[in-house]
Amino acid sequence: MPLRFDVDYDDPSLAWDPLIDEVFGELTSSFLEMPRGEGFVEYPTFEKGYQALKRHTRAFASITTDSVFGAIQEVPIALVVFRCILGFSPSEWAHCASDSTDLDVAQSAARSIDRKFRLEPLSPMTDASSTTGKRIHALVESGVDLIQRGADPTRGDFLHRLEKVDTMQGFSSLRSVSKLGVPYPVLLYERFLGRPFASHRDSVSELVGAVLENAIKGVLVEANITFRETGRVESVNGFDQAPDFIVPDEYAPVAVIEAKVSEDDGTARDKVTRVQRLRTLRDEEGKDYDVIACIAGRGFKLRRNDMRRLLEATNGRVFTLETLDQLVDHTRIREYRC
Repeated sequence: MPLRFDVDYDDPSLAWDPLIDEVFGELTSSFLEMPRGEGFVEYPTFEKGYQALKRHTRAFASITTDSVFGAIQEVPIALVVFRCILGFSPSEWAHCASDSTDLDVAQSAARSIDRKFRLEPLSPMTDASSTTGKRIHALVESGVDLIQRGADPTRGDFLHRLEKVDTMQGFSSLRSVSKLGVPYPVLLYERFLGRPFASHRDSVSELVGAVLENAIKGVLVEANITFRETGRVESVNGFDQAPDFIVPDEYAPVAVIEAKVSEDDGTARDKVTRVQRLRTLRDEEGKDYDVIACIAGRGFKLRRNDMRRLLEATNGRVFTLETLDQLVDHTRIREYRC
């Protein structure tokens, strides 16, 4: 049994270092692996979109709204390829389209279109005259205009978003890159600015967290525990910030659980603060439910003082993926085991 589950946290002479080392020893990093998730685009599929775009624009010699739109109609993933040439997120592209065309393209609509084409990347468009088709046309029109203009002059302390090797000088930059390729140092520099897999990691961040949350649910379900899982921004009676899980519910809680996977110390610290707030709220209201933290990722092992705060706020009820099987036995959750 881990040491932290069996010590007196009211003891003023309590040795904290062994307890902190114990949790640190259980935490492992997951940043080298990411879920693929729905909408992940394999390179061969992406390359088909690129080739369609290249073919319809005559090797980027004729980059027009019609030629780019035609490529997207034939191979929809070409829209994502064109967005990557721009270097925009779907929401940013929607903002540009709304500003420069006669159609107001909502950011949510742009995100939905992008997702649909990532899910069905090679199914030809059949609704070019629909509302969605008009939105895509507006996106393309604004994108072609931006690339044609290239990077506008900026003040010395600013960087234009199109100041990239393939868009800096408009169509000529794009044609040069497509014909000659990109020098490796240039590729590395732009990768440095954008981080490899950054967009994909952002898109699957919820799936990364779901690994831990699903493990918690598995433990509770296996023990036949009644529990309440709260929504992402749900308002829950009795809590100014809803915990992730409540056993059995918010009306008569015996345990509340905060769950977090963190690969950086900033988000880990935010979660520690939330757990401390739960403990303060419990004490102020004179209640006795357990405050529990379930954590994973290297972010929680970067600051020893934060781990001490977490242990203090939970009276040692800090569980990792390695010790999650002991969640029921070492908390008041056991009172609800069937």
